[in-house]
Amino acid sequence: MKKLWISLTYLVFILLIIIPLVRIITGAFAQGFSGFTAALLRPEALHALLMTGAVVVVVTLLNTLFGVMMAIYLVRAGWLSDRVKNILNSIVDLPYAVSPVIGGLMIVLLLGPDSIMGAFFEQSGFQVVYAFPGMVIATLFVTFPLMVREIMPVLQEIGAQQEEAASTLGAYGWKTFWYVTWPSIQWAVIYGVVLTVARSLGEFGAVLVVSGNIMNKTQTATTLVYQDVENFNVTAANGLALVLAAFSIALLLIMEWSRKRKEVH
Repeated sequence: MKKLWISLTYLVFILLIIIPLVRIITGAFAQGFSGFTAALLRPEALHALLMTGAVVVVVTLLNTLFGVMMAIYLVRAGWLSDRVKNILNSIVDLPYAVSPVIGGLMIVLLLGPDSIMGAFFEQSGFQVVYAFPGMVIATLFVTFPLMVREIMPVLQEIGAQQEEAASTLGAYGWKTFWYVTWPSIQWAVIYGVVLTVARSLGEFGAVLVVSGNIMNKTQTATTLVYQDVENFNVTAANGLALVLAAFSIALLLIMEWSRKRKEVH
């Protein structure tokens, strides 16, 4: 029975990962290496890759900053009542329960040009929806739990004794964080960063709704793949998909390495 389950696991792995990956590789080079490079060097493809990279960098920085802060508040903030912490925990987990498309629609309804806040920003010359800021907000909404949920278990495991001892010896909050808290959570943060980058690279639904998928303006790599498939430009779609898949595989290797480092520490 055990061998049967192992065989079924390998079969599912081959059907769902290996075969599609092989099809993407063969499809990307269906017109030769020149066809592959032509698909990637299109102006819209270069812009989409640059836009994707910009979104990933900004979201990762914001997610790291606010994710670490939120995790520390939820675990260490004794001045927060249990009810407030439960509400914050529910907000953090909201992206797990809500479809990214619904999340994107919520952002459009809240900050779109037809909303009060959106109209205010538009009059101020700052466009949120159908522009880069909206794409960042949508991706941040989807990825926010990843950092928080990686750090919280580590903070709960190490306890607050060392931090309290540092405070007793006269260390200020920032110094306590850098010399006591940070060495304990750094590998969890790195793991959270890798997860955030991977999720940001592959985000589609929320970004599609918020960005409007405007070519050479708000189009990302995933939405361009979607457009290429819709336009029956399968070779170009496979080329971009192969680049994203290569990044994802590299991130998986980094995740495995950081996970082992986190276990050691």
